[in-house]
Amino acid sequence: MKIHGFQKMTLLDFPGKVACTIFTGGCNFRCPFCHNALLVTEIDGTGVISEREILEFLSKRKGLLDGVCITGGEPLLQEGIEEFIGEIKKLGFAVKLDTNGSFPKKLKYLVENKLVDYVAMDIKNTPSKYSKTVDIDDFDFANVKESVDFLISQGTGFEFRTTVVKEFHEIQDIVDIAKMITGADNYYLQNFEDSGNLIGSNLHPVGKEILEEMRLKSSEFIKNVEIRGI
Repeated sequence: MKIHGFQKMTLLDFPGKVACTIFTGGCNFRCPFCHNALLVTEIDGTGVISEREILEFLSKRKGLLDGVCITGGEPLLQEGIEEFIGEIKKLGFAVKLDTNGSFPKKLKYLVENKLVDYVAMDIKNTPSKYSKTVDIDDFDFANVKESVDFLISQGTGFEFRTTVVKEFHEIQDIVDIAKMITGADNYYLQNFEDSGNLIGSNLHPVGKEILEEMRLKSSEFIKNVEIRGI
């Protein structure tokens, strides 16, 4: 496991839980609006945190923390993630996984073996715009769709979310995403915010009125659509 960041407590990342957050290094996408460039394109090889250090910390936080969030980068790139999460579960913590959905076999294994309790999957855009949005030529959307369909089949314990960027998303794109994930309970729209540490440049959020229209029109297909970050 290549762990490049560790937040010792969060009340925001894991719904209903007091948690800590682990940041893995590396991603197979190159989304220009990604705010974690230091975990994707500018990884510091000297800043690795060992699995042992994390597990020792968690063993001392039993009763104080409820859960562990694993994010990135793309965590499912990591070799040995199954075993690492298994050790976290042995300590009694719930686990939330953030993923881009491009590794459905690993995702299915973790969910079906009860190694993760909650999955937050990013839907980057409509299929026709995925290549441009993730900056990969001729991107094959099939794996992402497989992950979407699998999570919906589970019924609970997951959410879908989209970071909305003016240069990449129109209202109809968000509506089309909502149609694609019909059957999901929760869909979250996160307006883009320039953190100053982006992979790309010259990107902007959409206006609040447009974001609200996206939410309203998506609500025709998804039970609960909410806006985060405003």
